Amino acid sequence: MRIDVAVSGGEEELRSLHDWLGRDPAMRRGARVELVQAPPSPGQMGLLTDVLQLVTDNAWSAASFALALSTWRQTRPHARRITVRRGDLTVSLDGGGDEELRRLIDALEPPTGPAPEGEDAGEGR
Repeated sequence: MRIDVAVSGGEEELRSLHDWLGRDPAMRRGARVELVQAPPSPGQMGLLTDVLQLVTDNAWSAASFALALSTWRQTRPHARRITVRRGDLTVSLDGGGDEELRRLIDALEPPTGPAPEGEDAGEGR
């Protein structure tokens, strides 16, 4: 699974989060975390860091990832908005409360077990 993470506050904040996740044992076990660079806009020189990209494997845990994000955010002198994107799903963390973390985990965890009855009735139409 591929996940993109953006952070308000510029490249320094993104690099800080990259370093933080790189030191987290659960993240090192289950995901490859990279700074993804975008080509410069017209008139700009060099490359710009755009987002962190995580490529996860079966050992990865959405709950561990959410906890790592929340803990990193608490270490920052100013609250930072974190936007996590997986495919078409986007979740933004503004306050870092339990409800936001639950939404993030729910968006990133693969569904378990059969879908509730009637849930896929509209698929394929």
